[in-house]
Amino acid sequence: MYLNCHTYYSMRFGTFSELDLLQLAQQNHIKQLVLTDINTTSACLNFVRKAPEYDVRPILGIDFRNGVDCCFLGIAKNNAGYQELNTFLSYHLQNELEIPQRAPSFKNAFVIYPFETVLLNEQHEFLENEFIGISIKTLRRLPFSRLLKLKDKLVVQQPVTFRNKRDFNAHRLLRAIDNNVLLSKLSETEVADADEKMFPMLNLAEAFSEYTHILENTERLLKACSIHFDFSKNRKPQNLKAFTNSIEEDERLIEKLCDEGLPYRYPKMDKSVRERLEKELDVIKKMGFVSYFLINWDIVSHASKRGFYYVGRGSGANSIVAYLLRITDVDPMDLDLYFERFINLYRANPPDFDIDFSWRDREEMTQYIFDRFDHVALVGTYVTFKRKGVVRELGKVFGLPKEEIDILSEGHYSLSKLDSASRLVLKYGELIQGMPNYLSVHASGILISERPLNYFSATFLPPKGFAVTQFDMVIAEDVGLYKFDILAQRGLGKIKDTLAIVAQNQPEEANFDIHDVKTFFQDSVINNLIKTAQCMGCFYVESPAMRMLLKKLEVDNYLGLVAASSIIRPGVAKSGMMREYILRHRHEGRAQEKAHPVMLDIMPDTYGVMVYQEDVIKVAHHFAGLDLGEADVLRRGMSGKFRSREEFQKVKHKFISNCRKKGYKDVLIFEIWNQVASFAGYAFAKGHSASYAVESYQSLFLRAYFPLEYMVAVLNNGGGFYRSEFYVHEARMMGATIHPPCINQSQIANCIYDKHIYLGMMYLRDLERQVMERIVKERATNGLFSSLEDFLDRVIISVEQLSILIRIDAFRFTGINKHQILWKAYLTLSRNPRVEHPKLFPPTRQKFRIPPLNTTFLETAFEQWELLGFCLSSPFELLEVPPKNSNGQHNLESYLNRHIDIYGYLITVKNTNTHSGKRMHFATLLDQQGKVFDTVLFPPVAAKYRFRGKGIYRFYGKVVSEFGFLSIEVIKMQKQNYIPDPRYADMKTSTRVFETRTQHKNIGISDKEAITHDERE
Repeated sequence: MYLNCHTYYSMRFGTFSELDLLQLAQQNHIKQLVLTDINTTSACLNFVRKAPEYDVRPILGIDFRNGVDCCFLGIAKNNAGYQELNTFLSYHLQNELEIPQRAPSFKNAFVIYPFETVLLNEQHEFLENEFIGISIKTLRRLPFSRLLKLKDKLVVQQPVTFRNKRDFNAHRLLRAIDNNVLLSKLSETEVADADEKMFPMLNLAEAFSEYTHILENTERLLKACSIHFDFSKNRKPQNLKAFTNSIEEDERLIEKLCDEGLPYRYPKMDKSVRERLEKELDVIKKMGFVSYFLINWDIVSHASKRGFYYVGRGSGANSIVAYLLRITDVDPMDLDLYFERFINLYRANPPDFDIDFSWRDREEMTQYIFDRFDHVALVGTYVTFKRKGVVRELGKVFGLPKEEIDILSEGHYSLSKLDSASRLVLKYGELIQGMPNYLSVHASGILISERPLNYFSATFLPPKGFAVTQFDMVIAEDVGLYKFDILAQRGLGKIKDTLAIVAQNQPEEANFDIHDVKTFFQDSVINNLIKTAQCMGCFYVESPAMRMLLKKLEVDNYLGLVAASSIIRPGVAKSGMMREYILRHRHEGRAQEKAHPVMLDIMPDTYGVMVYQEDVIKVAHHFAGLDLGEADVLRRGMSGKFRSREEFQKVKHKFISNCRKKGYKDVLIFEIWNQVASFAGYAFAKGHSASYAVESYQSLFLRAYFPLEYMVAVLNNGGGFYRSEFYVHEARMMGATIHPPCINQSQIANCIYDKHIYLGMMYLRDLERQVMERIVKERATNGLFSSLEDFLDRVIISVEQLSILIRIDAFRFTGINKHQILWKAYLTLSRNPRVEHPKLFPPTRQKFRIPPLNTTFLETAFEQWELLGFCLSSPFELLEVPPKNSNGQHNLESYLNRHIDIYGYLITVKNTNTHSGKRMHFATLLDQQGKVFDTVLFPPVAAKYRFRGKGIYRFYGKVVSEFGFLSIEVIKMQKQNYIPDPRYADMKTSTRVFETRTQHKNIGISDKEAITHDERE
């Protein structure tokens, strides 16, 4: 009898989940009900999936509203009706249109108009499928209404939004958050009626006892509705059934493509390759995944035609079919990759490829997929209320001052000292925390369906213009929709751009194949870069943590890098097995001593330590005796909301039970279980790690043989783990001469001529994009600029924008001091304002006599710091007090187990907490010679000393070695002061301080050298 039920997917309105709704129905002996969330179908599929467990027959609908004003309910008679409702809602959401007061003529859906709406709109005529909803509250007004005589059109519409008073209070708070008002200012029209609750069937029947025809009408309507989606283990995929015209044709095509790929991938093919291929194709056909492979092949083929670089990764790299179709570049035979991790006959959930494109190319690839296939949408995801966020929102709703909100948000309070308002914030914060806040877009998932996506849900349109489903990836998998992951990363942009820069800067050397990675694996120069952790700018191997791990593991080959790529993940470290892996790697015999024989037998290559996601399946299957399907449930259940599902809990109990039956002691069982539990949710599939390692090797090859071109590409793609200034520094250490932006040599992005790198105009923070474009276009059309006057005659620019270029010394090719040029620019533009159209003849320029002016090294450094965000000289040269010593990274070994006094320019800090919740820091710095060194501040020191932004710090601490990796355990730390900025301070003071310890010097390259170089170009 309940035709109008809400969950918390009625965003900032409803107060409980779809499972709570089903539980509420069960408690009240309700056997059928309709889920009608407000302008969304987010909860619908999971509602249908779970309803049988509560002995409830599910029916689906939508509460169509403008704001909180209900226009009508749409209730689906069947799946076609559900699709009709979704299509109608999608049209209005995507076009940002108001819902009309009258429903369209739905063929397979009922329409219920609320009693008040009918009276307000003076509606008199109703279609066959249209009804009037009467709630318990409005029932008392029915005898006095003209609607009483419309007996056949009256149905029970008792809304369900709350379970109790607490839910109602939470609802009011959610409405206040949604309206961004104080609770005391919340309008009653924005709040639902407190009586929108579910009553037992007997109570409801008694309320309508005088109007039995209303109950009968409602019952007939409910019986006429039926919804079915297949959530069984043997459900069929709902994706595109055939890539070509038929499944048979698909199978012939995939066989043909594999045969064509064999000579390219395996010039010396043996029997094992053919056997593996036939085995995979057999499983792929039986599971109905042929079209899935062909769609991915189509996507990467289009990318290749467009010249887009991509990496196919994820568990899909475990497949030889994917390797032959060039979806991935990882040879599963070389790495003995476990195909069953990707697809097996026991696995109900669909397979998963991740395809990375350059961040510049991803949107075009997404557009291609939407244009190429008929039924396409991005996967949605729910952004939920987090603890800090909801406390802040509720603090504002209750009118608390910012200081009190900050205290509550950070958790720095004593509960006994809080006032009543603060206690309410915390009380209702716990209730609202975890509720959906708004619907967003999955980072990468795209659905390509056999049916229109509105068959499954409504869709909305975010700013980028691609339709998005109102359910997430877990629900998509439940219903048989497997996603295509199209991701963006900057690493591929770096590789693509480097190849273009090399072709321009060293065309005679650009005759290599970047995909010939097997040659790279054997290259001693590349492997030495890995072993010595000289990986700045290289994909996935440049972070301090990865650099540290590479040194500890002494990695000098591809397989070692594959393992390191997964060991670095949080799961292995959290389980305590990262350290154990290093120990077993470095000390022969330790694995046999420490590892359980079964674990060592399962994973001999990783010393009996779980490193990859496949290891979870292997341990569950061989150690705990679970079948492959159950093992995969265990693997998937280690992350996300799947962990709380009943099927995962059953497998967990079976894991423990089976181990006990095998005679394992509980100490061992729970030790292995804890490793699985802490590790699996964060681990990579081995094929995924291998894909990452391939890209790392491609990056390292370019760094090894084209270091300057590679660093320019790194900078042009937004850097990487570190700030841009450190990649500029790295390029200088590799032999580049770094030039500030120049109007004759610089582009918008960075560029290189031989070994001279000119910083791009994009680094000038306040320089407008259109000004940069004008300069580059004019120079390309009419040649280099000869003087300031020539520039002003040819480029429309304001004096404010021009001053930025002059201050960075972009006119240094003229040989005139920038202060003199700046005076000339102001005098010229103030007397001859520019007009926004070209002139037939250049204007006559007045000659100005400007006194000689000088620019100091200090001024230039601070000017660069302000305009670029960093200076091109050593920051150590700007210290107020010169360093007391020249200790650096090269001294660490001689100070091993002794104390050292050392200065460092801060690169990055990682703040973390110990198991007891105490704060500690890991910091990476540059020494005075430009080399990198690492420090650690344990909790007692971290509590006493804090990093206060970028700058130079002086450390006193003990040099220690862990597995050959040297670092400094800090005892004392002090941030050093820079010389006062001479542009704003007393120039004499700044210069005197500076000249006591260093001679005046220019940055990078003299004006004379710059002029010579500019003329040569």
